[in-house]
Amino acid sequence: MGASWLHGVCNENPLAPLIRSLRLPLYRTSGDNSVLYDHDLESYALFDASGHQVPQQIVSEVSETFKKILEETEKVRDENLVDLSIHEAISIVFDKHPQLRQEGLSHEVLQWFICRMEAWFAADADMISLKCWDQEHVLSGGHGVMVQGYYPVIKALAEKIDVRLNYRVTKIYNGFDKVMVTVEDGRSFVADAVIVTVPLGVLKANLIEFMPALPEWKTSAISDLGVGNENKIALKFDNVFWPNVELLGVVASASYACGYFLNLHKVTGQPILVYMVAGRFAYDLEKLSDEDAVKFVMVHLVRMFPNASEPVQYLVSHWGTDPNSLGCYCYDHVGKSGDLYERLRAPLGNMFFAGEAYSVVNEGSVHGAYSSGITAAENCKELIRGRLGSSEDALHVSQLNDLLDAINPFQVSRL
Repeated sequence: MGASWLHGVCNENPLAPLIRSLRLPLYRTSGDNSVLYDHDLESYALFDASGHQVPQQIVSEVSETFKKILEETEKVRDENLVDLSIHEAISIVFDKHPQLRQEGLSHEVLQWFICRMEAWFAADADMISLKCWDQEHVLSGGHGVMVQGYYPVIKALAEKIDVRLNYRVTKIYNGFDKVMVTVEDGRSFVADAVIVTVPLGVLKANLIEFMPALPEWKTSAISDLGVGNENKIALKFDNVFWPNVELLGVVASASYACGYFLNLHKVTGQPILVYMVAGRFAYDLEKLSDEDAVKFVMVHLVRMFPNASEPVQYLVSHWGTDPNSLGCYCYDHVGKSGDLYERLRAPLGNMFFAGEAYSVVNEGSVHGAYSSGITAAENCKELIRGRLGSSEDALHVSQLNDLLDAINPFQVSRL
């Protein structure tokens, strides 16, 4: 229900040695430079609001138009000293180049492309920075779904580490040479240092009290970075009634109303579809009960496939309102300052920060979170080593050196 993709199926990905050594299978959904970011337009089916399939020629033509629109937004960026939103930039492009506007069904397909772009950032186009939207360092090798999910990775990394579950932190006291962490039931834990890896949404909501209070340069960085929301409705059926394609889409007159289904039957062999929505739509969907959310999705499916059966199981995420997350992953908000990430990840005494929002070039990704965690752990280790005056490690970052050094190929498929 959370992270699903490895963004960058290549040896340069910091997670590659671990994934290869664990022999975790990947299902590749795109190569490099895909207009849909995590999918290629090779295996798909789009439908209009009446349930009629959109001709692939229209989709291909709009795809090329969308690429041209994005190229033109780069010129808009160069012409404006003040940061704009992607939405504003596209409007300016249409004013300058009216031939790029789309009408009728082509307009609805264009809105679907914008919807998929918004899903990459988990935010609406009027919230995404024109200055920064394409500045992320995307690794080569395309994108692959982790067929078994990320749990095997978490399990391997947690081996031989004392992990305490169901402890919601409420207060962190950062002392001279110690830290004290207080949890919801009032118990406290004392340590030499702490690495704070809670989701950005939790920090933005001030659910953890810091003593002394975080300085203004840190709190303003937390406030200025956007946090997006993307939700999933996973539906398991007793039979497959949809075509053998990787993704199913619903086009509409506005990106807000467009829809997207990931076909997990292609990935896992199980009769499962996952409906995915981002931005304001994701928050609005959380206002519904799980049952009503599933009914909403099934309306789309029945229009597309009149012989659709009812799901035998379903799961609905609530990342935007879950008190342990309050959002999914970060995005660059319009007008953010250039030193924001440096301020975010800067340590404070015995307190270090890590997570996807603290990765300067790979924010929003699992490998970005992982690499920032390794950096924070190494910095923490150096702090404690300096206090001990010893050349020996005072902190074991991982017990997986034998795995990380193993050389195994990626287990990648695409059927």
